[in-house]
Amino acid sequence: MEWISPRRLKRLGMLNMNRRNVDYIARYNERSSYPLVDNKLKTKLVVAEYGVKTPRLLQIVREQHEISHFREMAEDLKGFAIKPAKGSGGKGITVITGRDGDEYIKASGARVDAPYLERHLTNILAGLYSLAGTPDVAIVENLVQSDPDLARYSHQGVPDIRIVVFQGYPVMAMLRLATTASDGKANLHQGAVGVGLDIGTGRSLNAVQFNRPITLHPDTGLALENIEIAAWDEMLEMASRCYEATGLGYMGVDLVVDANEGPLLLELNARPGLAIQMANGCGLLPRLRAIENLKRPHFSPGERAQFAMETFASR
Repeated sequence: MEWISPRRLKRLGMLNMNRRNVDYIARYNERSSYPLVDNKLKTKLVVAEYGVKTPRLLQIVREQHEISHFREMAEDLKGFAIKPAKGSGGKGITVITGRDGDEYIKASGARVDAPYLERHLTNILAGLYSLAGTPDVAIVENLVQSDPDLARYSHQGVPDIRIVVFQGYPVMAMLRLATTASDGKANLHQGAVGVGLDIGTGRSLNAVQFNRPITLHPDTGLALENIEIAAWDEMLEMASRCYEATGLGYMGVDLVVDANEGPLLLELNARPGLAIQMANGCGLLPRLRAIENLKRPHFSPGERAQFAMETFASR
């Protein structure tokens, strides 16, 4: 894997935060669409109308008295995820991967009881994890069973795929792998590994952790240079469909590959970070400008995905 310095990246069209905020987020994202993508429950319901699958919804907890139903609902479940609808950056998400008698086993291996989870639901409703500290809603989802071919690269967390979509075109993608440093979360700022993906094929390009080049996963020790994502064209089309669903011109689409269900949408982000450029070893600007300069945009998500695969493939 060739490492490209930040200085050379700038020459290759690196998008910086100011330009992203002014020229792309402010220009192409309607403010009216923000409440939709900042709320996981609203996102889930709207994308379903456009044929985009998400993890199965098990329960919505809107009021304190509904927490009592949670224990009944979870009685026979071996695994599930509890999420604040308006949380950000992975805050407030609790993933249960197994049961041992009356105890629930978290993804980290820690054991908790039902009262612990009920208190967590109470904290979510109180807005402890919401963007503005406002009262929130808790959603309980089916546990994602990560595709084993991808799961082996990640450490104590489900690997996900971030795709930046501009005007409905997938322009750049990376695989995010959890590490000990990131506490099982696929968050690059916390120390997850970012693996750039070739838009044309879904194959790995470069890998970074804390913006530094790496070739092996720090925990699993596996080489990161020969990863290939299955059902890649399907994932790009799903990401593209989120444009029709939300109307957002510039967004991050986060997907997972479930062993049984295939690609699923985890969430959307109206302000996607820029580290994806380091992981790919190239800047976003040339690709964004190529879309802006199109004389005849493609109308269907499938056509846009196909155009992106042909135009932005790694040479």
